[in-house]
Amino acid sequence: MYNLADDLVDRHVRDARGDRMAIVSEGRQVTYRELSELVNRVGHALTARGVTAGDRVLLVLLDSLEFVAAFLGTAKIGAVAVPTNTTLRTADYAYFLEETRAAAVIVHAALLSEVAPALERPRQRLDNRIVVVGDRVSGYSHWDDWLDGRPGALDAAATVGTDDAFWLWTSGSTGKPKAAVHRHRDWAYCAANYAVGVLGITASDVTFSSSKLFHAYGLGNSLAFPLYAGATTVLSPARPQAKTVLEFVQQTRPTLFFSVPTLYAAMLQEAPGGDYDLSSVRLAVSAAEPLPAEIFRRWKERFDIEILDGLGSTEVLHIYLSARAGEVRPGSSGTPVPGYDILVVDADGHYVSAGTVGDLLVSGDSRAVGYWNRPELTADRMRGRWFVTGDKYSVDADGYYWYAGRADDMFKVSGQWVSPIEIESTLVEHASVLEAAVIAFQEESKLHTAKAFVVLRQGCTAGSELAKELQDFVKARLTPYKCPRRIEFLAELPKSAAGKVLRYKLRESASAPDGVA
Repeated sequence: MYNLADDLVDRHVRDARGDRMAIVSEGRQVTYRELSELVNRVGHALTARGVTAGDRVLLVLLDSLEFVAAFLGTAKIGAVAVPTNTTLRTADYAYFLEETRAAAVIVHAALLSEVAPALERPRQRLDNRIVVVGDRVSGYSHWDDWLDGRPGALDAAATVGTDDAFWLWTSGSTGKPKAAVHRHRDWAYCAANYAVGVLGITASDVTFSSSKLFHAYGLGNSLAFPLYAGATTVLSPARPQAKTVLEFVQQTRPTLFFSVPTLYAAMLQEAPGGDYDLSSVRLAVSAAEPLPAEIFRRWKERFDIEILDGLGSTEVLHIYLSARAGEVRPGSSGTPVPGYDILVVDADGHYVSAGTVGDLLVSGDSRAVGYWNRPELTADRMRGRWFVTGDKYSVDADGYYWYAGRADDMFKVSGQWVSPIEIESTLVEHASVLEAAVIAFQEESKLHTAKAFVVLRQGCTAGSELAKELQDFVKARLTPYKCPRRIEFLAELPKSAAGKVLRYKLRESASAPDGVA
């Protein structure tokens, strides 16, 4: 028997660690014993409303104690937790309700304006199984009332490690989101191999992640990893912005800090304006997008903290390629995490030589069993024990992996393959550039050239002179055909909730008049 909630919470209580601090959130401090009791009350409340093993429970919650309790309470009774993006619209939530056939919905009051209209159709089916966290809202069960009088003790359902425990939605950039189905054992596998094996997490650590719990990266950072180790997680429901995150880290003093390249760049821009003390942080971690070498160097110089870049995916749950403390090669994703096998192959599935770009495949026991209700996609992406990531990589003679872009982002110029990442990383090295994204642009000749979208640092002025300067800057560092023929300046790049640049949106706008070309 193995149950995720039992392993992450009850194990610590049984092993006399119940008085250790588990969660700090919005002024509340909760021990492992208190968290165990709350998880059990959620389990009883779900069961009392007719939720049974295998049923899906849709969670539309801000990062909070309630999120953790709802996620683990669902898993403890053998039901399936489905965390959901909190920044979406009614049509999205209607789709999630239909896709999951959710037996219960737990939603924060601040998000109800978008969720409530989606609930009208299945309202009769859900009956009294819609629970609101936060402010009381007429017509809905409130979290406090829902839990009132529930027992604080509950035996875990007799699940095994291979039983379904939670779904996580994959990006919908090429269609509607798909649910990757994960098992009870998957988080323990990631935690043992990455959180312990790479980060060296222990019970004395305090974690904070700017990436949110509804995303695989944030769910590991803020829930699975600290609770697996018996450590403390610090949660904030606030939208992650550079100044507030820096202040929050300074105030709460985490030892492990998780974020994304976009926010690291924004924090570096904010940092000169304030005397921020991040000395509590022993390691910082980056994922979602490749971390430019220049951002690593500037962060290390400003805060004397290494950022460990990593590659992961929702389908494999968390990071499986990672830099190592003291062994970082800026711009590289590092080397394989213990427990994961990595291949770089050509279109025919043959190994490629060192330095040659190929398709990245990964194998490990945290891989999802498949996509819900998507058998053809599952067969295409999950081949035997391998997951086809869709990423292009090369590996050097020392075994370090270098990102070359997504398979659908690569393009040819003058008959030569171009990696957007290489051009973007070069642009970011310029003193005026905060962020950059590159796509293929079809000229009137029907041939493709590189087009760059650039976000400038504060105090820098866009214009044709700067565009020419940036083009010359790239030409001096890369072969000429890789130089962007067009440069457009933007206030910000379109991004997903996970912090990934949405290049498809840039491609959609590429035919519009340029800001500067």
